[in-house]
Amino acid sequence: MLDKIWDTHVIRDLGDGWALLHIDRHVLHDLSGPVALDLLHARGLDVRDPDMVFATPDHAVSSQPGRTGTTYAPGGALWARLREGTEREAIRFYDVGSRGQGIVHVMAPEMAIALPGATLICGDSHTCTNGGVGALAFGVGQSESMHALATQTLRMRRPKAMRVRVDGALGTGVSAKDLALHIMHVVGTSGGIGHAIEYAGEAIRALDVEGRLTLCNLSVEMGARSGFVAPDEKVFAYLRDRPFAPKGADWEAAVAAWQEIVSDTDAAFDRDIAIDAADVAPVVSWGTAPDQSIPVDGRIPDPDAAEDPAVREQMRVALDYMGLTPGERIVDAKVDWVFVGSCSNSRLPDLRAGAAVARGRQVAAGVNAWVVPGSWEVKRAAEAEGLDRIFLDAGFEWREPGCSMCVAANGEAVPPGARCVSTSNRNFIGRQGPRARTHLASPATAVASAIAGHIADARKL
Repeated sequence: MLDKIWDTHVIRDLGDGWALLHIDRHVLHDLSGPVALDLLHARGLDVRDPDMVFATPDHAVSSQPGRTGTTYAPGGALWARLREGTEREAIRFYDVGSRGQGIVHVMAPEMAIALPGATLICGDSHTCTNGGVGALAFGVGQSESMHALATQTLRMRRPKAMRVRVDGALGTGVSAKDLALHIMHVVGTSGGIGHAIEYAGEAIRALDVEGRLTLCNLSVEMGARSGFVAPDEKVFAYLRDRPFAPKGADWEAAVAAWQEIVSDTDAAFDRDIAIDAADVAPVVSWGTAPDQSIPVDGRIPDPDAAEDPAVREQMRVALDYMGLTPGERIVDAKVDWVFVGSCSNSRLPDLRAGAAVARGRQVAAGVNAWVVPGSWEVKRAAEAEGLDRIFLDAGFEWREPGCSMCVAANGEAVPPGARCVSTSNRNFIGRQGPRARTHLASPATAVASAIAGHIADARKL
């Protein structure tokens, strides 16, 4: 699959594995987008193809109800620069409060900006999310973004091909997020370096498109730049009639072409990993790296059991930062905050899964719990189903679309020393705020933890 997409986008073979690659779609957000546009303007260059570039504010805007682009003042300057730069270059800009606005990796597939077989870039490492619809998507730096704006091309080295095959069926209460964290525990945070990961197998095909987007989202946490799933009828049904999907005869031709974007049965991979879906349980992280995780009914690991001295030290540092003791049950960890959102888990099925646990229950005393939809479209659809009322009645805050507490670049952060169960993708030291302690989990686990007041197994609710 990697070869089929890559080879159709090579403009020129530069030798030694390098190629000049055509870039089909380019998405900008408010942290990296203004810098790339300013670099372009400073060199007196124009955008090569404005129709293939899309922009929205997400990282640095407030998610406070009723917010504007300037509610969070430091982010307001970035919002204004993105708006001015896109207006200058005739780039589509989806502003706060308007249809299309949202986290870039949520709005791109839901608008069909991301398409099967397309190359898509953004100045953000989690651009790999878009592989859930069969795109070859990857994050780029600001100078690369500027180059692609000016030329619609990038100089790229072909990655190695890696396949993660998940056979069998996932158990009841096990989500795509749990699967992603399980795979990461097996592969490690460096296991995908230099590779593009294709996810395959019965359990992957059984996932809905939103689950595939969640899975691909965490590819970068394994060191891979891209992750993708072969497009199928689920993807075609998901994309049909969306704003930037082909129409009429073009749609039929596109689907015919997309059906060929699958790995041949005799395809050879540089690395091939098989996982039994029956081994996957609801997962929660305990440390400060996404692969430091255990089943939600497990116990916190003991560093002394690790054979590698470097691993032992990493575990000790992580446990000290997280304030956890080896051997204790992870479900005994008291929770102060819960965050349901981010480009990992803020789509409509994610909110439905959380609402199913929250319905008729109450957030525990002393727990602050937020739900932040991933886009204007997700928020509108969730409210039409009454999901907002379920969360509000349970004591959650229902907020506006954006990255919010996942990245803490918008004035929204977990207080120092507080423990947060988060549906985001990174639990690095300080990721959700200085000295914040983050446990990665699925929406169901996060909501169950908000209700219990400690990390909880949603299956028992």
